[in-house]
Amino acid sequence: MATEDEQRAGAEARADGERLEVDQAPSGDAVGAADDGPISLDPLDEIPDGQLPLEELVPERPVEAMAPMRRPAALVGTLVTGGVMGAAEVVPGFSGGTVALVAGIYERLVANVRQGARTLSLLVRARPRDAWRALLTIDWLFVAVLGVGMLTVLFSVVGPLSALLEDRPVEMSAVFLGLVLGAAVVASRRLRTPSPRHLGVALLAAGVTFVALGFTPGTIDQPNLLFLMLGGAVAVTAWILPGVSGSFLLLLMGLYPAVVAAAADRDLGILALFAIGCVLGLAAFSTALNWLLARAHDLVLAALIGLMVGSVRVLWPWPSEAGVGGSAELGAPVGTEVFLAAALALTAFALVYMGGLSATAVQRRMERLRQRRAARKAGGTPA
Repeated sequence: MATEDEQRAGAEARADGERLEVDQAPSGDAVGAADDGPISLDPLDEIPDGQLPLEELVPERPVEAMAPMRRPAALVGTLVTGGVMGAAEVVPGFSGGTVALVAGIYERLVANVRQGARTLSLLVRARPRDAWRALLTIDWLFVAVLGVGMLTVLFSVVGPLSALLEDRPVEMSAVFLGLVLGAAVVASRRLRTPSPRHLGVALLAAGVTFVALGFTPGTIDQPNLLFLMLGGAVAVTAWILPGVSGSFLLLLMGLYPAVVAAAADRDLGILALFAIGCVLGLAAFSTALNWLLARAHDLVLAALIGLMVGSVRVLWPWPSEAGVGGSAELGAPVGTEVFLAAALALTAFALVYMGGLSATAVQRRMERLRQRRAARKAGGTPA
């Protein structure tokens, strides 16, 4: 027979076991929660629409894109930059992104495009209030002024510039060759802390671009619809990628004739698929580029400079039968054309270089003025 102590110990053990079973048993609330449905994979579902924190609405940006442009001088400069970007988009082998980089608005342009992609993302996720808040954080004054400049010049110079590109291919190639090389030198001055590593990255990117542009593209007469969307996604990156031409990217993919024919025939189905690819590509690429610029500004800038230098392969003036940017074949200079082409290239290089120095000097002066005003306000002295 068990002793009294053993009986007491057994009773306590049974009581502890019963308490443990009660604690481990699922409560009514837990059972109800388990029956509510599948767990959401979107972390934003737990936050009501319209209450998303600001850091979720506006992703991290590079420091160059932080302060909005409001001063008249900055807005006039943005308008002129937009005009030059519009002219650049007419030229195969040249890029509006190159102009933005030289003018010092590249990071701001990428950040605002990225914010537009963020707005679309919130709309797709059925968060209209947060999408509206994200839309309001775009620097619309900057975007509008830049767009007006681009569209005005694009539609006013496309005719004369296209005629020059066709009638004077050697001279125009030489001009754009000097412009791109000058832009690369000016862009190198925007590195925050230059180092040999950045030079290595630029040389590697230049070499890869130079070799890649040498491949002879084939032609796809009836492209797959998904491949057509992919072509739009790839080609649109040239709008914000310095040194790369969207038309030449389409040539490399073999899609250029199909897209041009669709535009000429008003084939809305093909154009709509191409446009969808452009929107998706711009959203994805601007997101990645903004993230990289915010975290590795100098390395990304060095790679972009390399792209610009390598892209001069399609701007080499000889042979010139295919026109500016129409051929990546390299030939020897031709007789009396050498001196005029060299003079034009050097003149264009000097203009870009001097313009870049002037723009940098103006930016530094404006920054010093802002710092002085901030110091006077901090000291209690009226500005």
